[in-house]
Amino acid sequence: MTEEYLRQLGFETYTDPNAFGKAVAYNVAWRYRHTHAAQDGTVLYAEHPLSIPRCRLSTLPAPLDQRDVLADVALDDDAGLTAAVNSFFTAHQGIGAVLKANTSSAFRPFRRKE
Repeated sequence: MTEEYLRQLGFETYTDPNAFGKAVAYNVAWRYRHTHAAQDGTVLYAEHPLSIPRCRLSTLPAPLDQRDVLADVALDDDAGLTAAVNSFFTAHQGIGAVLKANTSSAFRPFRRKE
């Protein structure tokens, strides 16, 4: 599974908007968000944490509990990931609206008035 393949499935690199402008700490991202929400407004995230050769799908950006993981597939299982993404959207009434582009806001503790 490559970053290009994830983009073909509709995922984009995800950075936490509350990270106060910090850049992604890795050359290759390991957390992604689908560019579309489901019809019911649910958002799908994909991640492969800490170089573990698995890809986890969840409705949370960083699921800590295994019960929050919708699917867990091997990184080389492209068909399994495609099926899991399709299953998610089927269960949530289909693909919905395009999400706003993911950007991180720059933290500015104060603004100068010059």
